[in-house]
Amino acid sequence: MLDTVTNDRTIDALMLDIGQRARAAARPLAIASTDAKNRALLAMADAILSDEAAILAANAIDLKNGRESGLAGSFIDRLTLNPQRVAAIADGIRAIADLKDPVGELIAEWDRPNGLHIERVRTPLGVIGVIYESRPNVTADAGALCLKSGNAVILRGGSDSLNSSRAIHACLVRGLESAGLPADAIQLVPVSDRAAVGAMLTGLGGAIDVIVPRGGKSLVARVQSEARVPVFAHLEGLCHVYVDASADLEMAKRIVVNSKMRRTGICGAAETLLVDSAAIGTHLMPLLEALTEAGCEIHASPTVLKVHPGFKPATEEDWRTEYLDAIIAVAIVDGVSGAIDHIEHYSSHHTEAVIAEDPAVVERFFNEIDSAILLHNASTQFADGGEFGMGAEIGIATGKMHARGPVGVEQLTSFKYRVRGSGQVRP
Repeated sequence: MLDTVTNDRTIDALMLDIGQRARAAARPLAIASTDAKNRALLAMADAILSDEAAILAANAIDLKNGRESGLAGSFIDRLTLNPQRVAAIADGIRAIADLKDPVGELIAEWDRPNGLHIERVRTPLGVIGVIYESRPNVTADAGALCLKSGNAVILRGGSDSLNSSRAIHACLVRGLESAGLPADAIQLVPVSDRAAVGAMLTGLGGAIDVIVPRGGKSLVARVQSEARVPVFAHLEGLCHVYVDASADLEMAKRIVVNSKMRRTGICGAAETLLVDSAAIGTHLMPLLEALTEAGCEIHASPTVLKVHPGFKPATEEDWRTEYLDAIIAVAIVDGVSGAIDHIEHYSSHHTEAVIAEDPAVVERFFNEIDSAILLHNASTQFADGGEFGMGAEIGIATGKMHARGPVGVEQLTSFKYRVRGSGQVRP
């Protein structure tokens, strides 16, 4: 394995070679049978479980390095693997094997007056570049999703998870080879140098068809700024929960605490709580007490501080911060109209939840907020491809073109038209 590369020219040569091999692998993969892809996926899952000790040993190295370099607690949580998380990785791969193969699916068909029969069918995108940070499970999720959708993939994980990703990637390659599929269909960039990211963003001489970034604001901003190929943007998760005056209080407490505290380091964790001004006397203090008892630090707006002056005052920056930690910003809003205004002003358009029993409030929330995922009476932590029945996801796309929300196997396909005639010519 290459651990270091001496200069950018060497990195460019390395990455161009990876791109050429990915492009060569994409052609046979696009026409691979569903059976072959599923056999590869199941073999990958088996390899993950059989190599658990090696994966955890590699992860221990990454964790030691991460702690020594001062990684934040939220990043350490994302980086950490244990037997349960390794088993979950294998289960996720098996779930992807169980999904319907999207390649070749007939999306629509119709006949024209001249007798032409037109079909729109799903096709792979080709070669996908995935650039991600910290989470070694993304190596397996992205590799498996791309395989199922008939795409070759180039994976560039974060330097802090390189050892873990290498151990997982070795299992993926074994699965490909056992099913007679090209090993180059899933490649992991073997170096941590940031120049490798820059090379991928150029498209590697036309080898890469789309880039999927999954990481912090600076990574996504760099990808969007420098990429010369299409990007499925996965922006930060500035997720909101709005509690309406009509909300069931006990339900609201459970959902708010779960949205924030189940796992604080994921993109679906709530970062801002909005409470209806009509619920100040009934809902506000019980919600704040439930969060405090769960160990959450509260940054409160001036109106909240009038009710309870003991919290840290929220600043303008709080409404724009993805904490990824046990911290939440809390504000009072003037009903659902105020919630909609606040969310549209500050949201990253990832995930928002409304807790309400009034159907008119729910309809306004769903109709007027333009985020990728909207939930009613459910935790924002359901913003996950696995929870959507997609097996897994590469990320949550917050843009509006092609893919939006969880990016699963269907979102990793395009389509083409097949037109069948019987000798027609155009006059």
